[in-house]
Amino acid sequence: MNIAQRQLNKATLPVVNPPGSSNTLNDWLPWLETLSPREIVLGLDRVHTVLGRLDLPRPSLVISVAGTNGKGSCAAMFDSLLGRGGMKTGCYTSPHLNFYNERIRIDGKPASDELIVTALAHVETVRGDVPLTFFEFGTLAALAAFASEGVDAWILEVGMGGRLDAVNAIEPDASLITSVSLDHCAWLGDDIESIATEKAGVMRASKPTIFGSPELPAAISAVAMRLGTDLRVAGRDFRFEEHEDDAGQWSWQGRRIVRSGLRRPALTGRIQLQNAASVLAVLEALELDDLLAVDLVNEALSTVRLDGRFQIVDAQNRWILDVAHNPGASVVLADRLREQKFRGTVTAIVGMMADKDVAGFVAPLRDIVDTWIAVTVNGSRAESASVLARKIANESQKPCRIVESATVAFQQAENNAASNDVVLVTGSFYLVGPALEWLADRGQIVQTEGLATGQ
Repeated sequence: MNIAQRQLNKATLPVVNPPGSSNTLNDWLPWLETLSPREIVLGLDRVHTVLGRLDLPRPSLVISVAGTNGKGSCAAMFDSLLGRGGMKTGCYTSPHLNFYNERIRIDGKPASDELIVTALAHVETVRGDVPLTFFEFGTLAALAAFASEGVDAWILEVGMGGRLDAVNAIEPDASLITSVSLDHCAWLGDDIESIATEKAGVMRASKPTIFGSPELPAAISAVAMRLGTDLRVAGRDFRFEEHEDDAGQWSWQGRRIVRSGLRRPALTGRIQLQNAASVLAVLEALELDDLLAVDLVNEALSTVRLDGRFQIVDAQNRWILDVAHNPGASVVLADRLREQKFRGTVTAIVGMMADKDVAGFVAPLRDIVDTWIAVTVNGSRAESASVLARKIANESQKPCRIVESATVAFQQAENNAASNDVVLVTGSFYLVGPALEWLADRGQIVQTEGLATGQ
């Protein structure tokens, strides 16, 4: 069944009265899940209808961020760069790790419960009988919150694919497609070109689209040519270079602009330089040249921190938390792990959604991980620990322990690890988030405004 054939299931849902604006966010979120019988229903008609009724003013700038991996990092970089440049920013991303508020940020900070509840209530007043999904309702509420706060720039991360994702109901001034690899195959297609076609849906005629990887799928190029999109590709229209002998500096070159003496971003790894280079290419395409000043770029990128992106926490032993959940992200994760040159063993605690390519995810880590533990994460699409363990064992050719409770798995891993061993938590936002909470409860992480730092 292709993506266009996936229609909303018309099963009758129990009628539940919506919370009011006086209710809490914790009252609203469970109710939102009752509105649609399916968690994912791709298509834009429902969102267009309610968006028209909201009649929100358009901000000065809209940037959409699509791609298989790196979207959250790029969105955070845009948020910091535009904010440092004097714009009031609204940044919408998903999913969240611990708190729903992480999805909706105003000027770099998570929105308050009160603002989100007011926005949700606003959407509900105009929704009528349109059966929005949890994600669609949340997307519209984010836009309503941005409008109420007078935001200058919307930074919108695509949830899945591009063409039929709720975020694509908003016309962007520019779009970034970070990369294309296999993920969400049940919805987007089971090969790179099919997935690329869906992600190409964020492109617009005569508007710039940056593709952040040198491996350009033919589908992206074909759609750009058909639409007349200003397509700019990594390695062809912009590039970056690491300078190992210059105190970790790097340089960037676009079509018109060259910048040297750039400091490495706070988000570490070569992949984050690739993400940063793509973000700068978007700003160049938008002719926001003032935001490409070396001092501004250095200051902005030095402040970007995201939980769960190869986050290292040194506690009783070393913990590495990474939200990688597909083969492409696993390759990057494996490269980062090899750079660490561990002296001890590596125990991987893994939880994943049922639609993920487990074998493709495990393969790059096979020679790095010594012990595997499978858990069942929260969520209706979660893979059971028993099924996940079987898939991991088959691909890794190593035993995989089954532990239904994530907290029990964390405790077991800590108890069994020596001081120079590593505990890797990966496979899903829905596992890394609980790991952050568990470490924070034990005093091994300091939480500040949705960010965490190891002690």
